[in-house]
Amino acid sequence: MRFQLLGPLSVTDGRDVVMLPPSKPTALLAALLVRPGSVVSADRLRDIVWGEEHPTTAKTALQSCVLRLRRLFAKYGIEHQAVVAVAGGYRIDADADTLDLLHFRRLVEQAASSGNDSELYTLRSALALWQGGLLSNVPSDLLHRDEVPRLAEERLRVLERVCDIELEHGRCREALVDLWEVTRVYPAHERFAEQLIEALYRTGRQTEALAEYRRVKGHLRERLGVDPRAELQRLEMAILRGEDLGRVEAARRPDAPTEQTATPAAQDRQTSPDSPDSPDSPDSSASAERNALAGPVPPPPPPLPSVPGFTGREHEVDSLVRLLTNERPGGGSERAPLAVLSGAPGIGKTALALHVAHLVNGHFPDGCLLVSLTRPDGSPRPAEEAADELRHVLHAGPGAGRGRVLLVLDDVVHPDQVRPLLTAYARGAAIVTSRMGLAALVATHGGTVHRLGALGPEQSQALLTAVLGRERMAAEPTAALPLAHACGHHPLALRIAAARLLTRPRLRLADYAEWLRHDPVGRLSLADDPRMSVPQRLDEALRRLPPALAEAHLRLASSPHDPLTTARAAGLLGLPEDTAEQVIEHLLDAGLLEEGQPGAFWTHDLLRAHARRAAGSSAGHAPALLRPPRHGEFPQLDGTRPAALR
Repeated sequence: MRFQLLGPLSVTDGRDVVMLPPSKPTALLAALLVRPGSVVSADRLRDIVWGEEHPTTAKTALQSCVLRLRRLFAKYGIEHQAVVAVAGGYRIDADADTLDLLHFRRLVEQAASSGNDSELYTLRSALALWQGGLLSNVPSDLLHRDEVPRLAEERLRVLERVCDIELEHGRCREALVDLWEVTRVYPAHERFAEQLIEALYRTGRQTEALAEYRRVKGHLRERLGVDPRAELQRLEMAILRGEDLGRVEAARRPDAPTEQTATPAAQDRQTSPDSPDSPDSPDSSASAERNALAGPVPPPPPPLPSVPGFTGREHEVDSLVRLLTNERPGGGSERAPLAVLSGAPGIGKTALALHVAHLVNGHFPDGCLLVSLTRPDGSPRPAEEAADELRHVLHAGPGAGRGRVLLVLDDVVHPDQVRPLLTAYARGAAIVTSRMGLAALVATHGGTVHRLGALGPEQSQALLTAVLGRERMAAEPTAALPLAHACGHHPLALRIAAARLLTRPRLRLADYAEWLRHDPVGRLSLADDPRMSVPQRLDEALRRLPPALAEAHLRLASSPHDPLTTARAAGLLGLPEDTAEQVIEHLLDAGLLEEGQPGAFWTHDLLRAHARRAAGSSAGHAPALLRPPRHGEFPQLDGTRPAALR
């Protein structure tokens, strides 16, 4: 059993959670748990439970309250978790296995002694322990005044460090998700405001960055009568001048000042107290606005996200590096290099593209840029919107498209999303990732195609070793293969499993593999990041399909037929064979089927498990899900209907 203090006070056995009712015993328990292992004086407990104006009978009432708390423990079978009476007060003993607050602190300590990539995983696991309003069911004004802010500050320091790591590694877009939320909850927290402004600027959103500075400046002046701190003012000046912020210092901590990289002349202006552009000058804002209107140089493209622990895909990496680094004859008159990476959701397309981009970035002096072609909800972005982003970040003007830039066009849904971008940046190169085959794009623009599948056993073991470390793997040399097999040798699943094991150092790989085997899909997710979830990624892939095509996938993937043939698919779907063949083609193109021998198709084990799980959970709620599709229910992915269905 574990006490959960980082949210409403509750008790859990790992499966069921019991939220304690607002009461005096609940307030007493909270008062002891916020100081685990320490003696809390009887006077302090009386103040917490009854308020500073407590009744004269409070001494006797406190003893009665302790008895009620012990009965509560007995009710939930945790009598061993005793409230200990000592001279002058009471205490409750706990450790990281019985109290989430101590588990949180242990993870934070582990993170501080690990490398940056492990540190980020561990800190996010620590933050995931926070579940809603802190002590929201505890009726004690004193606890909410004195203890809740202290505990909340521990969380904020960790979140601050997480955002620092994201920024250090160029993952500004990922940091924005946390920063938008926390700056609205804590509008006067200048460090979070500084991180948000920096992340916006580094992703090419200069206007939004300046608007955010004005927001925090107005809030501080109106509510507190003070100006933003010097670091924020320097950041505003750097943005107005269009300066390169440079690489984020890896050793930065939340309280360290932000250093800006500027030209020598700009540095002189910043440090000279007589300069009209000095932050201390009364004319600084007006001068900065004039500089901005005169056309400041926009920041360079933001750095590409890193891919920690990338392993495998040796053949694809070699082929892509050769394609992108070979000089084109004739002064570049031939078509720009183009590579299409396709495959199932979570199979590692983006990781491969980014890894290769880092290897070849020296051949692209005008930069390498990652552009997502889908929104967070999975809907496709229009080509015009992506083109505007590119023009803004790459400073398109009279010489637009003339430089050599490498575009990583990620998660493309339709060829028309990228054709205008390939035309506009014809002297560069592009790596396109998509769940779709994008045969129409290859037909019009050429290029190489790499369809990615699951990793091999050796590659899976190498990935686990890269993330978990050789020492952890060497302790159980025979457990790696069963664990990789339980993950279906699927890159996203392997990374999720490794992240779980990193945050649970006492958990044996063999035990974890056996636990996964009983529900390989449902147990491959991380609570603190919805993007790191196999079931959510597969659910989102199905939502992109026309409903009838999604139904067909669930029906075919959950069937026992392996391999699948057109004749078997027709029987399962109740369709003519020529129509069933079109359905298979669509599912193959969407990355949900793989082709073996001609006419024989198969579904990845995780997709099969997901389909069985989805079909089973939906059977009682949506009976139409597994009915034979009606005539004409399989539209093409572009919205038209094949002739056979008209």
